[in-house]
Parts: sequence; C-alpha cells; structure tokens
Amino acid sequence: MSTFLGMPAHAPRGVGGLHGDEPFPAAARRALADSQLRRNIGNATSTIRAKRAAVVGEVPDWEELRLAGEAIKAAVMARLDVHLERLEQEVTARGGVVHWARDATEANRIVTDLVRATGSDEAVKVKSMATQEIGLNEALEAAGIAAVETDLAELIVQLGHDQPSHILVPAIHRNRSEIREIFLREMPDAPADLTDDPAALAAAARAHLRRKFLSARVAISGANFAVAETGTLLVVESEGNGRMCLTLPQTLITVMGIEKLVPTWTDLEVFLQLLPRSSTGERMNPYTSAWTGVTPGDGPQEFHLVLLDNGRTAALADPVGRSALHCIRCSACLNVCPVYQRTGGHAYGSVYPGPIGAVLTPQLTGVEENPSLPYASSLCGACFDACPVRIDIPGLLVHLRAQHTEQQRERHMLPTAEAAAMSVASWVMADPRRFARAEKAARAARLLANRQGRLTTLPPPLSGWSSSRDAPAPPRETFREWWARTRGGRS
Repeated sequence: MSTFLGMPAHAPRGVGGLHGDEPFPAAARRALADSQLRRNIGNATSTIRAKRAAVVGEVPDWEELRLAGEAIKAAVMARLDVHLERLEQEVTARGGVVHWARDATEANRIVTDLVRATGSDEAVKVKSMATQEIGLNEALEAAGIAAVETDLAELIVQLGHDQPSHILVPAIHRNRSEIREIFLREMPDAPADLTDDPAALAAAARAHLRRKFLSARVAISGANFAVAETGTLLVVESEGNGRMCLTLPQTLITVMGIEKLVPTWTDLEVFLQLLPRSSTGERMNPYTSAWTGVTPGDGPQEFHLVLLDNGRTAALADPVGRSALHCIRCSACLNVCPVYQRTGGHAYGSVYPGPIGAVLTPQLTGVEENPSLPYASSLCGACFDACPVRIDIPGLLVHLRAQHTEQQRERHMLPTAEAAAMSVASWVMADPRRFARAEKAARAARLLANRQGRLTTLPPPLSGWSSSRDAPAPPRETFREWWARTRGGRS
C-alpha cells in the first residue's frame, strides 16, 4: 500500500482518455468554426447556470459549506494512505475484494479478467469518469466484451461513435434532432416513427436499456464517494439507471480514483448538499445509491473494488497541485468558463474538459504531455467562484504554466523567444529611464494600427502573439508626459 502511494505514476501516453491527438489551440480553432456546436453548448450551459444560481441562493450558509468541503478534502489528501487502508479493510470485511491498479493498463486488465471469469460477454455500465479516463470500453471491446452505457447522455455518445464533451452532460454538444438521427441509425429496436420530442427519445432509450438491465450478469460502475469507516460506496444520479446496475446483476465491479474518499458518513452531509446544487441545479439527487460489500440474497453477490492511481500519487506529491484532486466532478466550472463555452469539451483532448481538465489532466499525465492545456484559460476567476470545494483553478493554472516554463528552460540550452522577450522586458522595466524611453519608442507601433485604433497584425516574431489577440494602439502621449504637462512634474 505504501509503495503504491509512493510511485510517481503518470498515465502512459496513448492509454485512456487523457491524451488528445492535437494541441488545444489547433483543436479549439476548429471548434470555434462550428456555429451549431456553440449554440448547443451556449443554450445548455446558460440553462444549467440559471438553475444552479436559484438553488444555491436558497442556502444561507453556502460559503460555509464550501469551506467545509475544502477542509475535508484537504484533510483526506494529507492522510490518504491511512484512509485507503481503512477502506480496503472494511470492504474486505464485508465480502468485497479490493484490487489496486497503478495505471490504465493494469486497471483494464483487472476488469477484463473479472468479467471473463463470470463467463459473460456483456456488461452494463453506470456513468464513470474513471472508466472513460482509462479507456475501459475500448479494452473490453478488444477482449470481445460489449460494454453498454446506461446513462442517457453516455448512450447517445456511445451510439454516435463520439466522445463526451462535458463532465455532467456528455452529449451537451448534440441537439435533439441529431439524437433522433443517432437512435434511428444505431438503435435496432428504435421505433420507425421516432420523433425528436425529448419524451419520445427518452422512452426509446428506456425500452432499449430495460432489456439490457434484465439480461445483464455483470455491471461496472464508478463512485462519487467512498466512506472509509464503513467501506461504503456511493453513486448519485438522476435517471435510475445506476440503481438498476447496482442491484440486478450478479457481479458488480467498481472502478474508483483513489481521491474519492471521505473519512466518515458525517462528511457526506456536506458533499450531498454541495454536489447536486452545483451540478444539476437540484436540491438533492433523485437517486443516491449506497452499497457496502455483499449482502446475501440481496443485490450483487460478488463485489470488486478497483482503486485507480493513474497519475494521482504524482499529483498528490505536489503540495500546490494536489488541490486538483479535491474535485467532486460537479462541472460547475465548465458552465461558467468563457473558453469552454466557445470551444466545447472535445478541444481539450481529455475526458476531463474545461477549467478542471486544464489543471487535472496535465497533472495526471505530466505537464509536458499536455503542455497547452494550462494556457486554455483567461484566468478570469469565474471557475473558483463556482467551485463548491473552492479549488483555486486560476492559481493552479499559473503554477502549471511555471512548471512548463521551467521544464522548457531545462530542456533547451538556448532560451526560447518568449523567455528572451521576458528577460528584455524585465531589464527595461527595472530602470525608470529605460522604461520611459521604451514608452516613447512604442509610439511607432501606431503606424501599424487599423482604423479602429487596434493592433491586430504585428511583424515576426510578434506575429505569433497577434495571430490570436489584438491590443489598443499606444497613446500619442505617455502617462509620464501627460503628468509633466498637466501637473508640472509635481507628485
């Protein structure tokens, strides 16, 4: 156990859902050209934000709850090894089996072997970010095992041969007419006269999944929380599919990131108020399912818990970066982020999109595997204000940018163009006379301004900066000159 937590284990390149095929800037540029995508995401996120604001406004001690959630998570990270050992002990004592997985490859092998041991070639799934992170569906498919997503949005993504674009609403980039087309094309038992009415689409999915639930012998789940003192796992959801997966099959396999722990049942009081309000804009989740080991004659008679590292201990070793592990996957930061709202989730190249993905993914993989993600932010701070456990995402982004800069400096004998420019700027600004001369010289840039007084195109090497942003042209008169003219140099 101590060896497991001591490993600097980053997720291997190319395994799971943490690595994009292209850097964020290129993927975002393509997403920005899709006006339908922007409309779909804009409509959905504005609706969720309004619902969240209404239910959060009802809670007089919301800030105190946020502080409590932050404190509990920080305490868990400080003694994670102790809590994990207690969880293993309690799960085992109640008839469950605990498996430790260092990375995606090991976790996929464990789950594949467990499903094969049952003799089944199919498993139903309740939505799990961890299984998407490790690419479990693809691993099962390669082994001849069909994994059936039972969450409606996940089912849409799966049938559409697509990728999730939101933590809470994976199919947020699809509208209802697109969903109808997917169902008619990919769902054999969909009614031929299926319309794009939301109720009709939900009914078609319900009928399709009901047959899967009644025949499934194996279920695979994630976990929102695990209670160390009792060995209890919890899943919160809104559709009832989780309840079906957690009660009907004979074998239940849960894949959980090691950071999902809380020490006691009492701690859940805080998170079960924070999570539903921040995620779905509800006072409480319609379905909160908890299970502890195996109960003879009731529910699954074989339970396996796979505890996943996959880079988490590396994040834990960073005293600043470890706060990203506090995330409870509510997606509130995505819904307020101006960058996410315009690019969607696919541009991040990770199962974790948006602001939290921009800090969590680089830590799980190593910053140099996803170096552009910490820059996928305006640092406006809206994500921190929305986060129910007060993760300082802007601060983490700056921290990761600094790490990337240091690693680049160590890797290159000669300074990069950016580093050279910053060194020159530092030298200029360190002396008032040099800075004053630089201000006067900058007025020459006015010759490059457009009619609106904006600098939109600069010559190389500054063209790399101006290709994605513009700036106001320098004023005709500097502040120092204005002060001297109007105040006579008086301070």
